[in-house]
Amino acid sequence: MNDNMKRVISIFAFAMLLPLMAFAAKPAGRWSEQKANEWYQRQGWIVGCDYVCATAINQIEMWQAETFDPATMDREMALAEGLGFNTVRVFLSDMVYDADPEGFKQRLDRFLDICDKHGIRAILTFWTNGGKCENPKLGKQPESVQGVHNSQWCMSPGTEAVNDPSQWGRLERYVKDILKSFRNDDRVLLWCLYNEPENFRRGVKTSLPLMRETYRWAREVNPSQPITSPMWGAPSLSRTNLAVVSFLMENSDVISFHCYDDPKTMSRFIYRLKDYNRPLICTEYMGRPKSTFKEVMPILKKNNVGAISWGLTAGKCNFHLQWSSKAGDPEPKVWFHDIYRLDGTPYSQEEVDFIRKMTGKMPSDD
Repeated sequence: MNDNMKRVISIFAFAMLLPLMAFAAKPAGRWSEQKANEWYQRQGWIVGCDYVCATAINQIEMWQAETFDPATMDREMALAEGLGFNTVRVFLSDMVYDADPEGFKQRLDRFLDICDKHGIRAILTFWTNGGKCENPKLGKQPESVQGVHNSQWCMSPGTEAVNDPSQWGRLERYVKDILKSFRNDDRVLLWCLYNEPENFRRGVKTSLPLMRETYRWAREVNPSQPITSPMWGAPSLSRTNLAVVSFLMENSDVISFHCYDDPKTMSRFIYRLKDYNRPLICTEYMGRPKSTFKEVMPILKKNNVGAISWGLTAGKCNFHLQWSSKAGDPEPKVWFHDIYRLDGTPYSQEEVDFIRKMTGKMPSDD
């Protein structure tokens, strides 16, 4: 075979491969309604809580090596298991990852092992615009402020990074590495890419450009678990950002939302979202006295909506205090979030018994 013939064959072979190469390079698309609903049917009722380790003041303290606390995590996952919970939603930290990528992934892997030991799966969250801690740094974290709800929570990746696309290369490496490392891990239930992206507080111009990119990064990795980001208010509310909500409704595999309002509002929220014909998961609810387990949990279960309440143990974050709490305020008679005290005793045994009945952990009186 002469050289000319070899070149012709090589060019022909390359041309035949081009369509396959283009297909392989194309990012995965949004799950179909059928795929999403079949996935959801396999899960059973998703029920659990948003979780921050009681000994952590924020995401940095929860995940950095010096303060990572698997012993407390194990005790608290045992409490969650005792309630019949099968899911926890946690927030990750890009700062901790950047400082020690392999160590961060090892600690996340250990946390997932602890969850799995107790029959619990995790929803992993990357970005959030909420937080009161200004200029967060690694190392020793600020102390909890007595009387203040969630005094040291951190934005991730922070206002400057959200507003500056030149920093997104670092964010892409982080998101893709975590997704690739756990993309086929049964201990991960689903990925929450951006917590409450409608929240433009603390100088964030808009979350939409970074959210678009994060969805694109996730589709390029194509995890076996679905991806989502939660709405933080019903579409009819004045604070709703229609551009963000439209993107979420058109790009999320499953629909997630937050609702700390009364039972009537929760029911209306669910009714409006059902038209999308996709699984619904409420990834934040329960803020006493307005939103309680006894009043809201049955609505979620009746409608087969995933139910993730905020908080487990009243720890350093002071989630049991009202959002409006101020420094020096005493512990309220009626807690806002959380279910257990630090010693593992319930805030309300009646409430714990009710949760167990709802999850099937305790037989119903009926």
